[in-house]
Amino acid sequence: MNSLFKALNDDTRRQIVELLKNKDMNAGEIAAHFDISKPSISHHLDILKRADLITSQKKGQFIHYSLNTTILEDLISWILTLKKTS
Repeated sequence: MNSLFKALNDDTRRQIVELLKNKDMNAGEIAAHFDISKPSISHHLDILKRADLITSQKKGQFIHYSLNTTILEDLISWILTLKKTS
């Protein structure tokens, strides 16, 4: 779970998650939304993949990234267990 929190601790990575919430995208499409280098975007995507927040699938020449909602559901469930009951 540490890798998950580390991944979400960065604003750029949170923005990437927000973008992928709407639709699957390749790295170039994601990079077009930011004013940082493509290698930096690749680094952020790698961290998100290692945290299982996103998945990737090669389609032709491009790798398309998708949001992994299962890991987010697990996180929400865990957070809800922390809520004190009255």
